[in-house]
Amino acid sequence: MQNSSHASAAENAATLRKVKLLHTVAWAFFAGCILLVPLAAWQRRFDVALVLIMIVTVEVAVLVWNRFKCPLTDVAARYTDDRRDNFDIYLPLWLARYNKHIFGSLFAAGILFTLIQWKLDQP
Repeated sequence: MQNSSHASAAENAATLRKVKLLHTVAWAFFAGCILLVPLAAWQRRFDVALVLIMIVTVEVAVLVWNRFKCPLTDVAARYTDDRRDNFDIYLPLWLARYNKHIFGSLFAAGILFTLIQWKLDQP
């Protein structure tokens, strides 16, 4: 652990739980945005789809800027020596491990679906 030696193990564990909870809530928000993109497009709500795409694109930019990891991962790392793929988030290990692959593919597919729906909707 890299946190101050003055902090107790219990304090570190409590802080880690808070960081993991925040990270999980943020993940759920962005995963929800990704899953809603094709639904919005299907309903011809291209304005909503665009906003969702823009929100996720900002998150992608943050991840790229931070060497393809969430900034909360670095915060969580201060409070534990654990480095399993889900040490910083309340997700199953397999989902934490393949999260970017799964949701990156869903995001790309959602954008493609939105573009196709938009093109089909044009006179």
